[in-house]
Amino acid sequence: MNRRDFLRCAAGASASLALPRRALPLNPPPLRITGMSFLRLRFPGRTPRRRNATIESGGGPPGMTQLEIHTDAGITGRSIPAGGSEIITGQLLPRILGMNPFHIEALWDRMYRHNRKPVAKGLYISAMGSVDIALWDIIGKALDAPVCAVLGLFAEKVRVYAAGGYYEEGKGIPELVKEMESYVGEGFRAVTMKVGGEPMDVDAERVRAVREAIGAKIDLMIDANNRWTGFEAVRFGRMVEKYDPYWFEEPVEADDFEGSAQVRRALSIPIASGENEFTRWGARDLIQAGAVDILQCDTVLAGGISEGRKIAGLASAHHVPVSPHGSPHMAVHLLASLPNALIMETYPAVESRHNLALPLFPVKNGYIEVPKKPGLGIDPDPEIVKKYRVS
Repeated sequence: MNRRDFLRCAAGASASLALPRRALPLNPPPLRITGMSFLRLRFPGRTPRRRNATIESGGGPPGMTQLEIHTDAGITGRSIPAGGSEIITGQLLPRILGMNPFHIEALWDRMYRHNRKPVAKGLYISAMGSVDIALWDIIGKALDAPVCAVLGLFAEKVRVYAAGGYYEEGKGIPELVKEMESYVGEGFRAVTMKVGGEPMDVDAERVRAVREAIGAKIDLMIDANNRWTGFEAVRFGRMVEKYDPYWFEEPVEADDFEGSAQVRRALSIPIASGENEFTRWGARDLIQAGAVDILQCDTVLAGGISEGRKIAGLASAHHVPVSPHGSPHMAVHLLASLPNALIMETYPAVESRHNLALPLFPVKNGYIEVPKKPGLGIDPDPEIVKKYRVS
C-alpha cells in the first residue's frame, strides 16, 4: 500500500466519541438577528517578516478582528472574518436581518441566491463564510453546547500539524531544522515547510535536512504555494520523493487543474490542494479533474461550516479525505464532526504571542481535544478587550 492509498484509509480512523449530538430543535427558540459589528484588537510588538514561494507577509502590528452578530436575546455570535467587511455589512446584513439563526440553511441560501448575480467565487463567498460561522456560534450558545456537538461529533480528538517552515531573512538550514525540531518538542507529530522559494537543489537540501533531523516517524508536508508549472513540480517531486513527504501541497497555480493532475499521476506523493477554491462547486471541479488526493478548502473562505459540511460530503463520496486550510479555532468544530477528516492545520506555541486573546490548543502526541465551551469558544476575555480594543 503506497502513501496515497494509506491516507485514504486513515481518513476514517479517527478516535471514537462518546458525547451525543445536540440536535437542532424542531421548534427553534424565537431568536432574531438584530445587527452586526466588528471587534478590532491590536497587540504590542510586530509580526515577523516572512515569505513563502509567492508572497511576503508580516512585519506589522499583531491583532485580531472578530465579526459579531447580535440577536434580540442578547446572544452574540462570533467568527474571525477573512476580509469582505463591506460586503458583510452592506450586502449580507440586509438580507438576513430579522431572521432566526436556527434557520441556518435558509440563511446561507438567502445570502447566496438573493444577490444581483449568484457569485460562485471570491470575497462574497468568504464574507458569507464569516457570517455562517458566527451564526453557528449563536446556535451553539443557545443550546449550551459546543458547535462540534451540535453538528454531531465523530471524534473527540483531532490530529493536527504545525504550520511553519517559512523563508526569513537570516534563516538558513540550521535555523529551519531547529524550528521543525521545536514543533516536535511541543507534541506535534506532523510539520509543514515551504518549498519553491529557492532554487530546486537548495529546497531539496532543505527537505533532506529536515527529514533527517525529525526522523521517519514524524510526518513532513511540503507546500509550494502554487509556485510551479506541472512539469517543474514533477521534477522537484522526484528530487524529494525519497524523503517520503506526507503530501505535496499546491504544487502548481491554483487554476491549473490539469497541471495538478499531471503531478498527481507522476508522483507517489499525495497531492493536497483546494484552499483557493470556493463552495462545493469549486471542490467538485477539482475532484473531477483528478487533481487532488487531499482536499483543503478553507472553512471560512469556501463558505463557512454549512458549506464545509457539503464539501466534505462530496469529498467522501469520492473517497477523498479533507484537511481544511487555516482558521483552526473554527475548523476544529467542522473536522470533529467528519468521518473523512484527515488532519488539521494549526500553529505552534510561539504564535500565541501574536494573539493574546485567542490561545492556541495544547498538543499532545499530535492531537488536540475538541472544544468544550458553548458555541465556538472564541469569546475573548473582557479584560483583554478593554486593554487592546481599537475604536
